[in-house]
Amino acid sequence: MIKKSAGQTFLENAYKLATPDDNAEYYDAFATTYDREFADELGWHYPAAIAEIYRDACTTTDTPIADIGCGTGLVASALDFPREQIDGIDISVDMLRIAEEKQLYRTLYEVDLTKSLDLIANDYGAVLSAGTFTSGHLGPEPLEALLDIARTDALFVIGVKKAFYQEVGFEPVLRDLETRGLIKNMKVAEVPMYAKAGHDHSADTAFALVYRKGYVE
Repeated sequence: MIKKSAGQTFLENAYKLATPDDNAEYYDAFATTYDREFADELGWHYPAAIAEIYRDACTTTDTPIADIGCGTGLVASALDFPREQIDGIDISVDMLRIAEEKQLYRTLYEVDLTKSLDLIANDYGAVLSAGTFTSGHLGPEPLEALLDIARTDALFVIGVKKAFYQEVGFEPVLRDLETRGLIKNMKVAEVPMYAKAGHDHSADTAFALVYRKGYVE
């Protein structure tokens, strides 16, 4: 039997997490090695792909940015924007500590996205996420609540692992939000999650859900 790498083992165990508390504890434990043993080892391209889609779709009004599930700051690093334009939100205090050390964000929020988002600012021009809407993490339920932290017409680029999108029913939730006028101009782009070949997840892809916040009186 071929021994799996530390990065693969980390990923596969992350997909098995069941609760927000499980996520916080798990990512706290791996915060100091996450970039090296997971992101670098497996060629974690997903944050850069979400950042690129945002840059292609954004206008001059699509800031400040809320980075949902920011972890150690890989989306912000890929964007390479002034820190005053980006806030980070994550459930893991130790991952946030690593992000803080990198000085990539204006403000960092420790938040469980399955609960109240009142702690977070509510004037964002864009909301991005890479790696949070996936197996063992978040399903489609927080998508509507996330609209409350953004301005009307704000740009959303939300990454969802492709297999997970199909498994837990993101599409009907998004169609409902569209029908109610809460989101508009939705497009879906498929993006690679990894840039390195040769491991079990090299071919994994995600859907980038690109839409703008609608306006309902």
